[in-house]
Amino acid sequence: MRSPIAELAETYPQLYLDPDRCSIDEYKAAVLSGDRPRSESLSHFACDGRDTAERIMTPAGEALVVTIFDRRDFETFVRCMMAAKEGPEKPVPATMGASTLTAFNWPRIFARRDAFLKEQREAGVENPDWGAEFRRFTSVKDNYIDTFIVLSRGPYSNVSAEAVSSASGIQMSEEEWIEKSGEIRKYHELTHFVCRKLRPDMIDAVWDELVADAAGIYAAFGRFDRKTEELFLGISDGRYIGGRLENYLGEDEDIDALSQRISAVLQEFAATADQSSGSDVFGFMTALEDRQGELWKQARKRARKAVKNSR
Repeated sequence: MRSPIAELAETYPQLYLDPDRCSIDEYKAAVLSGDRPRSESLSHFACDGRDTAERIMTPAGEALVVTIFDRRDFETFVRCMMAAKEGPEKPVPATMGASTLTAFNWPRIFARRDAFLKEQREAGVENPDWGAEFRRFTSVKDNYIDTFIVLSRGPYSNVSAEAVSSASGIQMSEEEWIEKSGEIRKYHELTHFVCRKLRPDMIDAVWDELVADAAGIYAAFGRFDRKTEELFLGISDGRYIGGRLENYLGEDEDIDALSQRISAVLQEFAATADQSSGSDVFGFMTALEDRQGELWKQARKRARKAVKNSR
C-alpha cells in the first residue's frame, strides 16, 4: 500500500523536491506551472507506515486530513508545500503541530485542457483558444485550488498527560493522551476549515481559537471541559500564567483582562455544551458560532462581576 505522501505527490509534484537541496525556482516551476521534477524521488521522507489520509464530511464540504507520524516528515512536508512562497529554507516552528494548506491542482487543470482540446477538435475548430478557456476555468477557485489539513503527532499544546488528567479529571497514560491530542488537533483544524468557508467575514483570532479548541475537546472527550481549555491557553483562576494565549494578544491589549474575559466566556461554552448534549461536534461548533456576539457580551458581564467581587 502506497503512503499518503506518495499519493499526494502525484497531485502536488513539489513534494518530490528535497527542500534541503532544491531552489525556490524549482519549487515555483512545480507549483506555478505544474512542471514535473526530473527525479520523482521521495527519499527525503521516511514515510512512516502509520501515516494516514482520510476524508471527513463537514458542513462546508469534504475535507482531506493527512496525519504524519514522523515529526521530521511533517516539517519537510510543510516546507515543500510552502517553499514556492516562503523559500525551502524557512523552518517550521517547533510549536506548529498542524497546518491547513492550499495548493494548485495541476492534474485537474491539465485534464480540463485535454478535454477542451478534444471537444474543440470534434467541433471542427482548427485553433482552439486554450488561453481563454484556461482563464475561464481558473476564474472559479474550486476548479483548481485544493485545501487540505496536515497534522503531526504529539501532545496537544505541548501539555503532558499528567497535567491534562489533573485538569479534566480523566486519568490518561501518555499514549492515551497522544490519541486524544490527535482528535483535538484534527477537529480544531476542521473547525477553522468550516468557519473560513462558511463565515469568512467573521474572523476573530481569539474567538476562532476558542471555538476550534472547544470543538476539539468536545470531539475527543464527548464533552467540553473548561479547565482543560484554560490549561491549553495558560489561564488559571482568571489570570494568565503562561501558554498559547499570548500568541493571540492584540496590540496594547492587557493579557490579564483578556484572561478574565476568556475565563468567563468558557463558562458560557460549558453551558452551551450541556445544552448541545447529544449533538455531533459540528452541531456544538455551530451552536457556539451562532451565539458569538451574545456569548462575548455575557462574558464581559461575568468578567466585570468577577473583578468587582475580588476587590
